[in-house]
Amino acid sequence: MSIYDDSPSLLCHGSSHPLDASQRILSAPVLHRRFKTSAQPTQARKDGVMQHGSLSREQRKRSSDVWCYRWWESGPTGRRIHRRIILGTVEQLHDKRAANQATVGLRREINSHDIRTKTTLMTVAQLADHFRQRELLDSNTRITYSTKKAYAGYLTKWIVPRWGPNALQHMKAREVELWLASVQRARSTRAKIRNVMSVLFNHARRYDLFDGNPIQWVRQSAKRRSAPNVLTIEEVRHLLAALPPRERILVFLDVSTGLRQSELFGLQWQDIDFEIGELSVTRSVVSQVVGTCKTEASQKAIPLHEDLIEALKGWRQQNPYKEARHWVFASPSSGGKNPYWGQQLMRRDIRPVAEKLGITKRIGWHTFRHTYSTLLRAVGADLKVMQELLRHSTIRVTLDTYTQAVTAAKRTAHTAVVSLIVGNVE
Repeated sequence: MSIYDDSPSLLCHGSSHPLDASQRILSAPVLHRRFKTSAQPTQARKDGVMQHGSLSREQRKRSSDVWCYRWWESGPTGRRIHRRIILGTVEQLHDKRAANQATVGLRREINSHDIRTKTTLMTVAQLADHFRQRELLDSNTRITYSTKKAYAGYLTKWIVPRWGPNALQHMKAREVELWLASVQRARSTRAKIRNVMSVLFNHARRYDLFDGNPIQWVRQSAKRRSAPNVLTIEEVRHLLAALPPRERILVFLDVSTGLRQSELFGLQWQDIDFEIGELSVTRSVVSQVVGTCKTEASQKAIPLHEDLIEALKGWRQQNPYKEARHWVFASPSSGGKNPYWGQQLMRRDIRPVAEKLGITKRIGWHTFRHTYSTLLRAVGADLKVMQELLRHSTIRVTLDTYTQAVTAAKRTAHTAVVSLIVGNVE
């Protein structure tokens, strides 16, 4: 559904949708309302007249009252189209003043033609509201669910608390750079905060809310201070031998294919071709929300070894959910409708076993992906083949982020070089 969908059947009357999904822009013919509202009159915009829109509190049958905002704008054909957005619940926006503050970005956008909007200062918090209202809607399929969730998290936790009251015109690259240096988080986290801030200012430029992006001059490295944890082949074998059947097949499949957690728990039986020994990655599951894969390269087929195929066949035989469209790792607690929660299994069932085995490394699902990449390098796999198997968009990601040479391989390479030097000297 487009954020500019004009179907009247999409109005929120009687809706029971959760309110995190409420910040969606729906069209709203003003006629035939059957719920109570207390609205400000709409000021229609003529040439040279600012449009203020209409703010109202609307009742819902199965959830809290919500604040709604309506306005009109010109459609693709030049005809007037009425728009409507749910700003939030009365718990989130306690009074009309708070709800009115949430419309600042929208009012600035719909009056961008008016010179008077250029004389008022827009704050980072107001821009963040506008970004949520336009980009982080459920109806916006251009951005994946996991990316929306990450954007919302960085805005709420880091950006708005520190920079919210600041006017866009007063944001300075040097000040942001110094602040990032003071944030007690990993470089990669600080780099992501910086990137979300840049996305925010580019959003302002796209909607003519501001004409610059000071964050483009902010320097913040994403380079790790230390290499990510990888397991040795002995640690992998000991872990697999100690795990119960469900966890064993999960770890065996993950460390043998390098699947991302969202891809691993997004597998259905129809994705596995047992005859030719191949696995297709066609979807991802994040927080039980089914979405598309990370990139186009992520959807490439993965070969399956005979031992892995036999292990999967054995898991299917003992699994009550074995139809083609069933999840490979379906959760019985949901009646097979949803897959297991990966982080719960890791925290409750896999890490404790690893700790009992004396594996002190911090293990997560991505540890198995890093381990797979490193083992590929150890067995002498071609770099292009590694990129294809890991389904990276570029070979740089394969080399810079995932691959570590194991100690034995480093020593062998070093010995070979020294042998050449000594041999030449003699």
